[in-house]
Amino acid sequence: MPEIRYVAGDSAVSLTIAESASGFDDIIGNHARDADQFYEFVAPIDPITDESGYQKVPVMALKVTLFPGRGICVGFTNLHCLGDASSIARFIQAWASISKLGGDEEFLTKQVIRDVPLKSTSFPVPTNRVRATYILRQTDIQKLKDLVLEKKPGLVQVSSFVVTAAYVWTCFVKSGEQVDDDELEFFSFAADIRARIDPPVPANYFGNCLGYGLAIMEHIQLVGEEGFVMAAEAIADQIKNRVNNKDEVLKGAENWVSDMRAMNAIRAFWVSGSPKFDLPNADFGWGTARKLEILTIDEEKYSMSLCKSRDSDGGLEIGLSLPKARMEAFATIFDEGLRF
Repeated sequence: MPEIRYVAGDSAVSLTIAESASGFDDIIGNHARDADQFYEFVAPIDPITDESGYQKVPVMALKVTLFPGRGICVGFTNLHCLGDASSIARFIQAWASISKLGGDEEFLTKQVIRDVPLKSTSFPVPTNRVRATYILRQTDIQKLKDLVLEKKPGLVQVSSFVVTAAYVWTCFVKSGEQVDDDELEFFSFAADIRARIDPPVPANYFGNCLGYGLAIMEHIQLVGEEGFVMAAEAIADQIKNRVNNKDEVLKGAENWVSDMRAMNAIRAFWVSGSPKFDLPNADFGWGTARKLEILTIDEEKYSMSLCKSRDSDGGLEIGLSLPKARMEAFATIFDEGLRF
């Protein structure tokens, strides 16, 4: 059984203090910047070690970097913990047993949390990419919603997430290389399912409990004139018929990990974050952040970060990490697509 252990005097969370000569205004900008430079601010985390028959795993590490006379950058790194398909299968079986037999949380814990392979965090440097941030203002989001409802008046779940995800996905696909018309494009997003499963997760549970949606379209559909509207319909359909459907939300969960691994070999686009995350306004005692960067979008498969916008009330902030030429193409398509 895993344990959360703290012994007085242990370096439970390592802290690194540094000073940077990098340009502060460049780092906090929205324009395209070399993605590699951000790893200067990443906290180095101690490796996993073996100790008395246990694996000792550092939970996280912090790094505070000072820009003299300008501000500070706070970076944190946490451990990547990967469960295999059999672990997930045991979770489903254990949860089903509780539902049918009235089991308790101790039973769930013993059945579920075992044989979890652990992997130290690594960084994809050099990335050969640039990072940029795009803002969809509330007026932009409403225009996109109106466009979808004009074309699909009966469509439900036309949320800010749906139109933002659909718009970025279509712009991303259009900015890429030419492929066969019938090549499949995938859009995957995580969803909090604590209240969406039967029985629901106890209210005092504070960890992750995620399911996912997966929209699939042919390339020719996404790059066509109605691509954005069709993408919004596909994502909304996943939310309505899978994520918000208690009979479907956990279906096939024993295959989720293998399914995710298989997606590494296909044309998949992912999203990290949510319109509900008000990260730019989080205050840990030193004021709110001028800029937030999610470095996991630098990983091999392409993805977007998403959170509330600091600079636009009701707007959303999208982060991307792409090769320079593709980022330039994306920026042009993104800006031109909003002129209607």
